[in-house]
Amino acid sequence: MYEPGNARVLVVDGAMGTLIQEYQLSEADFRGARFPDHPRDLRGDNDLLSLTRPDIISAIHVAYLDAGADVIETNTFNATAISQSDYGLAHLAREMNVTAARLARAAADAAEARDGRPRWVAGALGPTNRTASISPDVADAGARNVRFEELRAAYADAARGLIDGGADILLVETIFDTLNAKAAIFALEEVFEAT
Repeated sequence: MYEPGNARVLVVDGAMGTLIQEYQLSEADFRGARFPDHPRDLRGDNDLLSLTRPDIISAIHVAYLDAGADVIETNTFNATAISQSDYGLAHLAREMNVTAARLARAAADAAEARDGRPRWVAGALGPTNRTASISPDVADAGARNVRFEELRAAYADAARGLIDGGADILLVETIFDTLNAKAAIFALEEVFEAT
């Protein structure tokens, strides 16, 4: 229950991608030991780093927690099957979400154990590289490169992974296409109802 004398502002962490860039990672860093022969370039797939360089993702979480964050976001901004299909990694979207949530959960729990102050994990569900409302073809205004059902399924799968990994909050963020955002919210409602 809210009591004015006991209220405090919760601080959410900052940008994950900006701090990842500071590491100046190579293609080999993104590939790690697991994907040395993957047929597509993987550099820039920040979500993959939860699998290939968990040390970096964990260090970023710890830095935000040490700076005073109460809520840290998972490294899952583009960890949907739709976005990961560009890298040929759509089949790993759920694993990325589970692993990223576990990394954030471990960092949050360790920070709480040190000082007793509660910390929370926000599972991030970001935009995809395809939009349901905007045509990718200027000559065909009705053309679409993704269907609502595909978006709903991808967001639902990601959400289940985040929940399984230990996220406390699910955060739909930075989705500029409102129909995509509606698919994400619809998927969350379905997942909540089912779980």
